[in-house]
Amino acid sequence: MTINQPELVAPRAPAGQFLAVRDLRVHFPTDDGLVKSVDGLSFTLDKGRTLGIVGESGSGKSVTSLAVMGLHTAGLHGNQVRARLSGEIWLDGKELLGSDPDEVRRLRGREMAMIFQDPLSALHPYFTIGHQIVEAYRVHNEVTRQAARKRAVELLDRVGIPQPDKRAKDYPHQFSGGMRQRVMIAMALVNNPELLIADEPTTALDVTVQAQILDLIRDLQKEFGSAVIIITHDLGVVAELADDILVMYAGRCVEKGPAEQVFTTPRHPYTWGLLGSMPRLDRERSDRLIPVKGSPPSLINVPSGCAFHPRCPYGERVGAVTRTEVPVLREVGPRHEAACHMAAEERSRVWTEEIAPKL
Repeated sequence: MTINQPELVAPRAPAGQFLAVRDLRVHFPTDDGLVKSVDGLSFTLDKGRTLGIVGESGSGKSVTSLAVMGLHTAGLHGNQVRARLSGEIWLDGKELLGSDPDEVRRLRGREMAMIFQDPLSALHPYFTIGHQIVEAYRVHNEVTRQAARKRAVELLDRVGIPQPDKRAKDYPHQFSGGMRQRVMIAMALVNNPELLIADEPTTALDVTVQAQILDLIRDLQKEFGSAVIIITHDLGVVAELADDILVMYAGRCVEKGPAEQVFTTPRHPYTWGLLGSMPRLDRERSDRLIPVKGSPPSLINVPSGCAFHPRCPYGERVGAVTRTEVPVLREVGPRHEAACHMAAEERSRVWTEEIAPKL
């Protein structure tokens, strides 16, 4: 008797989308249990647009960016598996998770690049800035060292570093925090990548330098036409730069949509909490900031049902379902989705009558 085996269908690239992440999961086995850093995340991004990924520390933002860049070590590390990745990551028609690591390495730096959170630790202390940018350029381009150095000096000048020819001979510790961040941006852009990921690009910088860095990223995106992902816990940063916002909590997306809609008509209690804890300079405010109560959950023991329910002040309005069923993303407006058990009409009323007047 012949048994017909089910035909395996190869995954297809999403039509017309430059970056598409489908059901991404990044889990880390530990002695204490399985850390579900990212647990079923999906989003898309087109060229020339900026996506802001926001959430508290430990929500899975940086782990997501490292997965897109192919920087998680999959497979054995000693006797322990370092990371378990599943899902799909499509970049310009190429599926990255199933690709050969050498192929992803060739794409990294040329088609996609990353600005890391701490430039002092990301830059090598033993080599000059110019040497490191030259190396990043020559890995992907067959040019002479002289031509690569000219390109490095051009980029240093483009990102606003004075006397770029002279400063290219300096070491990372000879730069201020803001200047090191500019060096990281120059290194990321030296090969004109089509995808740029900025992980907390303004952390530990004073507000004046923050504004300069954000203006620089915006100007460079217009010049190069790159798709940009900004990862931050600072809603002020994404309000300045992002076209779309994705709010993460406990490794999942709880709300995503156009930036204007997420800021003016947010539809998830966690997003309300983030907005309530953000200082406002566009209006006079007499009340204190409203922090999100409690702490982010352990990613080893994520609460059942809605992961946010232990901290949610509105869970009692929904009942037991908030503790037993994981909410799915549902459309609440044009290209605007939220994952909450509370009825859409009730969320709209709570935002309009109870939350918005206090912000």
